[in-house]
Amino acid sequence: MSMTHEEAVAAVTAPGGMFEIVDAEVRGQRLKVFKHTPPSLRALFDATRARGEKVFLVYEDEQWSFARTMEHVDAVAAALVENYGIKKGDRVAIAMRNYPEWITAFAAATSVGAIAVSMNAWWTPDEMAYGLEDSGAKVMVCDRERAERSADAMKKFGTRALVVRAGDGELPAGCDRMEETISLGTPMPAVDLDPDDDATILYTSGTTGFPKGAVSTHRAVLSALVSFGCGAATNALRFPKQKEAQKDPNCFILTVPLFHVTGCVAVTLSCFVSGAKLVMMYKWNAERALELIERERVTNFVGVPTMSWDLLESPDFAKRDTTSLMSVGGGGAPAPPELVKRVDSSFKNGRPGIGYGMTETNAYGPQNAGDDYVRKPSSAGTTVPTVEMRITDPDGNTLPVGEVGEIWFRGPNLIRGYWNKPEATAETIIDGWLRSGDIGRLDEEGFIYVEDRAKDMVIRAGENVYCAEVEAAIYEHPSVYEAAVFGLPHERLGEEVACTIHLKAGESLDVETLQAHVRERLAGFKVPTQVAFSDEQLPRNASGKILKRDLRDAWVA
Repeated sequence: MSMTHEEAVAAVTAPGGMFEIVDAEVRGQRLKVFKHTPPSLRALFDATRARGEKVFLVYEDEQWSFARTMEHVDAVAAALVENYGIKKGDRVAIAMRNYPEWITAFAAATSVGAIAVSMNAWWTPDEMAYGLEDSGAKVMVCDRERAERSADAMKKFGTRALVVRAGDGELPAGCDRMEETISLGTPMPAVDLDPDDDATILYTSGTTGFPKGAVSTHRAVLSALVSFGCGAATNALRFPKQKEAQKDPNCFILTVPLFHVTGCVAVTLSCFVSGAKLVMMYKWNAERALELIERERVTNFVGVPTMSWDLLESPDFAKRDTTSLMSVGGGGAPAPPELVKRVDSSFKNGRPGIGYGMTETNAYGPQNAGDDYVRKPSSAGTTVPTVEMRITDPDGNTLPVGEVGEIWFRGPNLIRGYWNKPEATAETIIDGWLRSGDIGRLDEEGFIYVEDRAKDMVIRAGENVYCAEVEAAIYEHPSVYEAAVFGLPHERLGEEVACTIHLKAGESLDVETLQAHVRERLAGFKVPTQVAFSDEQLPRNASGKILKRDLRDAWVA
C-alpha cells in the first residue's frame, strides 16, 4: 500500500531534510517557509557553476553547457551595469522569442538586483509601449522583431535596447547588437541582495483592459521553485515504481513562452535548480516536439492541455519513440477528463499531470499527477504545507469542505503586489491571502476542484484573454452599438474567443472586417474566432449588465 499524501509530505519535510519547514516573518506575515530556500536568484544561478561543461540548453542545433550559459550571464550582467548604468531596483525588459539569450538576460538582470520585466512577445506596438512606459524599463533585451515593433516607444521613452540575433541590416535608433556589446570573460558585478528585494514583473491582463505588472521578490520565486521540488520528492516517495522506471536523466522540453510564469519559473528555473537539460523549441509544432522528445530523451513534458492533444493526434505519434517521457502534463487551462485517460493509456511510461498555478503564485499551486490524477481527473490536486488554500464566501469567511466559493491562497510564493497599482493590490491581496478570482471546492482529502472563473476571462490554449479588453477594441469600430465577448468550449484550445454584436441602425459589418479591426489593436490570440450579429439589443439584467451566460448558452445550444 503506497503512502498517503499527508504521510509522504511529513516524511519529506521532516527536520534535518532538504525540505525542512520553519516559521518565518515575511513582509509582516508569519508564514511557513522552506528552511533551505536560496537567499536570492543570484545564489541559485551561482550554484550551477559547479556543473561546468554539462549540457544545459539545447536550442535547434546549438548546445549550451552550464559553463557557457553562466559566462554569458556574467557578460550581460556586466554590460547592463557598465554600459547602461543599471542599478539595483532598475527595470530591465526582456522581449523575444524563446532563445537561450532570454534565459541569460533574465539571470543577468536579477543577479545584479535589477527587476526583470517579462514582455509578451505577441504584443502589438501599442501593447509593447504600454509595458515599457508602465514598468519604466531603462533597457530592453530583445530580438530584432521586438526592437522594430518597439522603435517608436523606445524613442518616446528613451529606452535603450540590447538586440540578440540581430542579423544584417540597420537597427532602430537606440539599439545595440548583443555580440558587439558584451565581453565574454567579464566577471559578474558585485551587489548585495535581500530575499525580499523585487526580482520580477510579469504582466497579467486586468478586467479594465490594461495589463497589471505582477511583482515578485527573490523569496517568492524561489519559494515556488522549492515547492515544486518538494512536490516531486513527495510523489517519488509515494510512487517509487514510477521513479524506478525512469532510465534517462531528467530532461524538460520548453513548449510554452518564457514570458509566461510556467515557462520561466516552473520549467526553466526548475532546470537550473535540478541540473536538468532543457530542450527549447523555436515555436510549438507537435511533429518537431515528438522529434526532439525522441532525439533528446525528454522525460518531462510541460505544456497546456492543447499541446498534449496535439501530440496524441499527430500522424507522427506512433512513429516516434516516446518511452523516455515519465510525465506528460502542465497547466494553464483545465484538461478534459478524456485527455487524462488518453495520456495515461497512450504513453508507455508517461503519466498525466496538471498544476493549478497563476502568475500571482509564481506558477506554484495545487498539483495532481499519476494515480491520483487518474483517480480524480477533475481535480487540480493538493499543495505542500507552505502554501495554504481556503474556500471563502463573498465576505471572505472560510467555507466547510465540499462547499463552493472563491479560492484563496497564502504562502511565501505569492507576489507582493501589482506594480504602481495599490488599489488593484489591495483588492487582490487581503491580510496576506491572495484572492484567485476562481470558484472551486475542496474535498475531504484536501484535493481542490476549480469549478468556474469569477473573473471575466477566456483561457485560450493557456493564454489569458480578458473580455473587457477585446470588447474595448470592438467598440472602437464605428458600426458597433454594443458587444459581448465570452469563451466557448473548444476541443483542442480549451476555449475560443467568441462575441455577439449588435450594430448601429443602418450599419453593416462582416466577420472578416471585424477580425481585421481587432487584430490591428490586439495580439492575434485575442481576436474572436466565432462572431455572431444580433438584430436586437443584447439581453441585460435589471442593472443593465449584458447577460453573457444567456449569449453563451445560445451558442452552445
